[in-house]
Amino acid sequence: MFKGPEAEPAGNFSSLVDDSGIPGGSKDVFRGGRTIPVVRPDNKGPVHISSGVMTGLLIRKAVPVYPPIPREARIQGTVVLQATISKIGTIENLRVVGGPAMLQQAALDAVQAWRYRPYLLNGQPVEVETTVNVVFTLDR
Repeated sequence: MFKGPEAEPAGNFSSLVDDSGIPGGSKDVFRGGRTIPVVRPDNKGPVHISSGVMTGLLIRKAVPVYPPIPREARIQGTVVLQATISKIGTIENLRVVGGPAMLQQAALDAVQAWRYRPYLLNGQPVEVETTVNVVFTLDR
């Protein structure tokens, strides 16, 4: 049941809120008075980024040399690698996930020389974990 307006709370709250309804008042908000700190979480290890995004940041790509024995045996396929890319864009940790065994070393050798633009998170370069696909095909 409605019994009328509520009574005002006891105490002086006028210094906490002005006519704008903004705690502390609006004068500081619009005149560059107080700044509000921005809290960013610390990164615990590399950020996982898709291979498509990282392809867009690739600035130097070494073409893999097709090994002679797999070429003669007409072995084709995709070698999938897992890579850690440093804050400066170099390959730090490269390992094979899958693909034809006879093509894996050629893929590792080529990708080790690749360079990327640093990936930025909140305006800061961060270490990135991604996959790299190296496709080996023969002309028919």
